[in-house]
Amino acid sequence: MKLIIINGPNLNLLGKREPEIYGSLGFDEVLARLRETHPDTEIEYYQSNVEGEIINKLHETGFSYDGIILNAGAYTHTSIGIGDAVKGIDTPVIEVHISNTFGRESFRHQSFISAHAKGVILGFGIQSYELAIRAFKDAG
Repeated sequence: MKLIIINGPNLNLLGKREPEIYGSLGFDEVLARLRETHPDTEIEYYQSNVEGEIINKLHETGFSYDGIILNAGAYTHTSIGIGDAVKGIDTPVIEVHISNTFGRESFRHQSFISAHAKGVILGFGIQSYELAIRAFKDAG
């Protein structure tokens, strides 16, 4: 199985930014653990703070991967373009959020991605990525 995790803006600051919300691990550590836990799964990683680059990566991977795990960060709530990109590709996408976006500011309750995603996992901290991988593997 070939998966890619695509993280959006400010997720390059994991481990440094608001650890009370996002935890103390950097994503390199998280990725190493995921790869160790799932040696039978090819897990690639991409992060960008730029909306168009995320859209380009979705287009690039959206027809040849088995699954995409997408944490679009704040673009979740603002980017019709990323939502349209998810709608336009064949590869299933699981939308992931580290925090429970419904327990935060009201503007975070809207997602332009969810309607086009296979599913949404939020609020389980870094474990949200693990749950997404399991969901893809269980779906076969």
